[in-house]
Amino acid sequence: MIFRVMPDEHKNLKHPVTYWIGEGGSWLLRRVVSVLAATGVTPNMFTFFALAVNSWAAAMFALGRFHQAAGILLFAAFLDMADGQVARRVGRVTAFGAFLDSTLDRYSDLALYMGLVVYYTLAGRGFYMMLAAVAMASSFMVSYSRARAESLIPSCKVGFMERPERLVLLLIGGFFNRMAPVLWVIATISTITVVHRVVYTWQELRAGRALPEAGSPQAP
Repeated sequence: MIFRVMPDEHKNLKHPVTYWIGEGGSWLLRRVVSVLAATGVTPNMFTFFALAVNSWAAAMFALGRFHQAAGILLFAAFLDMADGQVARRVGRVTAFGAFLDSTLDRYSDLALYMGLVVYYTLAGRGFYMMLAAVAMASSFMVSYSRARAESLIPSCKVGFMERPERLVLLLIGGFFNRMAPVLWVIATISTITVVHRVVYTWQELRAGRALPEAGSPQAP
């Protein structure tokens, strides 16, 4: 979901359409970030606003208005990108801000999947309600497994289906009204990622690459 400007010497390696979309997206994001930074609104306020917008998208999912939900979710994704850039622009990057952003992202994710659970429950489609619940749980475990692993080992970035990939899939499911296949993909690959991270963490610990403070594990 993040637009990236390629260095000049690599411009010719990208398709012209892809390159100019990236250039246009980066230019727009920089201009919007400049305007937002000038308002004096704090980055943490943007983080809370992004949670509210994600909750709005979740409500649209619950009502079965998938196209509207996807449009709102796209706006929320833009806010997720903007808050960090605003923080850097105004020099207010803090450890607590990063913690708050990550925490509220989890609530945003849960809200979106809960919206889908509610929609399928009200529609009387019990199997897809369970599928949405499994996608929700496995998505949460992708984030949790990495956070817990990195309290034991230096890094656990293996696997796929991080939050940006999940959001892109939800956007595709909403815009094209293909949410059921999207939930299958999220649930399956997220579960595979969690298993991968469990195995990777076990291998790293067995190889003696644990953090110094990881000797006495505690319950979360």
